Amino acid sequence: MPRTAPTTAPTANTPHRTPAVGRRRWPAAVAGALVAAALGGVTTPAHAAAPAAGSASGRYVALGDSYAAGAGVPAISGGLCLRSDHNYGHVVAATLAPAAYTDRTCAAAKVSALTTAQTDAGIVVNGPQLDAVTPDTSLVTLTVGGNNLGTSDLGFVDVVATCSALAITNPLGAPCRAHYKDTLSRRLDAAAAQLSGSLQRLRAKAPAARVLLVGYPAVLPDDAKRCLGKMTVTTGDLTYLRSVLGELNDKLAGVAAASGATYVDTTAATKGHDSCSSSPWIEGLLPLKPALPLHPNADGERAMARAVLTALAP
Repeated sequence: MPRTAPTTAPTANTPHRTPAVGRRRWPAAVAGALVAAALGGVTTPAHAAAPAAGSASGRYVALGDSYAAGAGVPAISGGLCLRSDHNYGHVVAATLAPAAYTDRTCAAAKVSALTTAQTDAGIVVNGPQLDAVTPDTSLVTLTVGGNNLGTSDLGFVDVVATCSALAITNPLGAPCRAHYKDTLSRRLDAAAAQLSGSLQRLRAKAPAARVLLVGYPAVLPDDAKRCLGKMTVTTGDLTYLRSVLGELNDKLAGVAAASGATYVDTTAATKGHDSCSSSPWIEGLLPLKPALPLHPNADGERAMARAVLTALAP
């Protein structure tokens, strides 16, 4: 059942839908795809940083995909959107104490979800996210683009599943890189162009808002060998996948610069706590803490929130 945000955070104005059991397909698809590929207690929140000078005093709107939603981290609401009351938006809102906070993040969101309703089996899961932005909005955070890498709702996880399946064909090489060639770069180019248009629409709706485009965390380590025995992807393809995530963040940084937004680097903020580390803030293919595979756990969401708050500081 949907649950409200904790009393330490402003009340989130989010659509709460309780889907029929048969419609919970996205989380099941994530787990099923990755477990198949592999076979072929939340940490107590730390106290947030002290409010930064110039904290949001108006409306704060959080937008984006499962990384922004904190999908899989209890407590979850928003039906199939899997919004967590411990996602980075809630942590930021609890620190800044804006007059109002709206969380419109949603798992499986692609860039198109900013302007078009997300649906599942023809049923609306989440309305166009930009509908939450109004003229009195003073702060917007947004993480989106990763799901555009995949053809399904699994997004980047879809790509990892493909790489896992291909590993058996060339265990010592990079069969996934050979499979995709420049496909993923072209998908990122298309997503970046679409995101630029959406940010223009956002700016028109809330001309005075400060917009933060929040990048993706350190999902994979610098040294791919650290994932040996932990990831069913070849070492060569792990290096390739890390470069894809780097390109994704580079595209987001470029879009932010061209659109007058602020890019927030969360890779540095989570470095050393990737999915293959001994102290992961990003869960692996088979999560050990509540989170979706290859997604931030509660610690990761707090780290992303700290990066946002640092970017907001004068």
